Parts: sequence; C-alpha cells; structure tokens
Amino acid sequence: MRIARFSTDDEPRFGLIGDEDGVETLAIVRGDPMYAGITLTGEKVPVDDVRLLAPVLPRSKVVGIGRNYADHASEFGNEVPDEPMVFLKPNTAVVGPHDPIVYPDQTEDLHHEGELAVVIGRICRDVEADDVPKVIYGYTVGNDVTARDLQARDGQWARAKGFDTFCPLGPWIETDLDVDDLAIQTRVNGELRQDARTSDLIFDIPTLVSYVSSFMTLLPGDVLLTGTPAGVGPMRPGDEVSVTIEDIGTLTNRVVPRDSD
Repeated sequence: MRIARFSTDDEPRFGLIGDEDGVETLAIVRGDPMYAGITLTGEKVPVDDVRLLAPVLPRSKVVGIGRNYADHASEFGNEVPDEPMVFLKPNTAVVGPHDPIVYPDQTEDLHHEGELAVVIGRICRDVEADDVPKVIYGYTVGNDVTARDLQARDGQWARAKGFDTFCPLGPWIETDLDVDDLAIQTRVNGELRQDARTSDLIFDIPTLVSYVSSFMTLLPGDVLLTGTPAGVGPMRPGDEVSVTIEDIGTLTNRVVPRDSD
C-alpha cells in the first residue's frame, strides 16, 4: 500500500495511491492514517492534480546512519565500522518531492546521498531484531544532503547535515515491501551517480532499528536513514537530483541558491 501526503492549496491530506482507468489516482482518507487508520472518504483525485508533500513529518527526529555501505566508506578512505555510526538530523530539515534544496552560503561542497528511509510506526524502545517489522510503518526515499567541507571542518555532523531542506523525503510511503535487495540509484541532471542494492548494506534494517532503539526511544513518524552507497558527489544550484528506489519510486529535487529561497 502506498500512502501519500499531499495538498491541493489547502490543508495537507493523505491518500492511497492506485490506478483508475490508467490514471495514477489518490483515494483520500480521513486524518493521518498512521494514527487514525485507513478510512476512505470516497473522494478521488488524480496525482497529477495535487502537490505531493513530504510523506511524513517526524515528530521528534531523523536518525542517520553513516558508512553503512562498504564502498562508500572506502571512497573516503574510511574503515568499515564495527557497529552502526549514528547521527541526528533535525526534523526542520525535512522537505518533500520537488521542494528546493537550498545551497547555504557557508558551504562550497554540497553533496547528495541517496538512501532508503524507514518510517517508524509506533513508540518503541529496546526492540529485538526479530520484532523490528512490528514497529515499522513503511519505507520511503531519502536524500541525506551533506555539506562535505563543513563535515570535515567541524568533526561532528550536526551543522553539515542539519540545514533546512537537507532531508528531502518522498514521494510516498510504501507499507508492504521486502527491502532486503532493492536497487537504489541517484542521478544528477540525468547522469547516474550512485548505483547499488540494499543487499549491500553492512547493517540491515532489523539490526539498525534494534541498535538505535537500545539507547533512544523511537516515536511514530520518526525516520531512519539507512546509509548511502558509493558515488556521492557535488551538487550545484540549478542541478536536478533524483533518487530512485526499486518498488518505491523517485524523489526529485532541484538545488537553488540561498538568495532564491
């Protein structure tokens, strides 16, 4: 089931994506289905007639995982970690499909990082790996935008990964999906930059959620970015960046200069 959050120039609403006579259509539901369940209103609207929004706004946090693909670790001369490397991005960094990624004045080296994103569906702490599927609401596509020069300069990653617009998510949430071996690709202006599979993850989804929940409570709507493969690289104002994950969809955003925001 694909759940989208969208707007038609009014309050954000939610809908289930399906096909209506060959047209991709949203069947509108009442309230937020993460909390209210699925109750259809009977209304339908073509996807092309709405603005897709970030499919979830994390209540408290976006949890990132660093160096979770061996080839990405090696492209920067880093060792593969013995346990997951965890960092946080503020929920204010989240934007949706086709929203601009704003290039800050403070950086001269802004990078894309296409990633599989996990959406948490219930309050949880100390989750055993075997129980992780019970706490996952679904999956979406993420771009862990990073100011690479600030990351190196600061020595910790809060500023480099925390600017507003540095966490595009979308285009929707897929709730029923085997994510063990999905293709993940990132393109900049149509040029393929990243090309990998989720089977290449060093730490798989159950391991990551169990590990993170061992030291922090996860809340409904929290997002876990699972790491990026090799091929990260620079983006400049005017670039269009698209991250595609098999059986989920494509998240596209354009980079804009700070003064155009």
